[in-house]
Amino acid sequence: MIRIIGGRFKGRRLKMINCPEVRPLPAKLRGSLFNILQARVIDAFFLDGFAGTGSVGIEALSRGASRAV
Repeated sequence: MIRIIGGRFKGRRLKMINCPEVRPLPAKLRGSLFNILQARVIDAFFLDGFAGTGSVGIEALSRGASRAV
């Protein structure tokens, strides 16, 4: 399970695919990333470059990005 750590979807849990090659970015690292990006995410087009689970893109949408790819 992946937990959204911030924004309007904070605290929600998402099911993850069962594939050993795909691992989500740890919550602590996602938190650090979005603490750095902060206001730059709002209304932004967010590119989740290695979106195996999509957790970073979903986190960006939760924090106000207009789109995540």
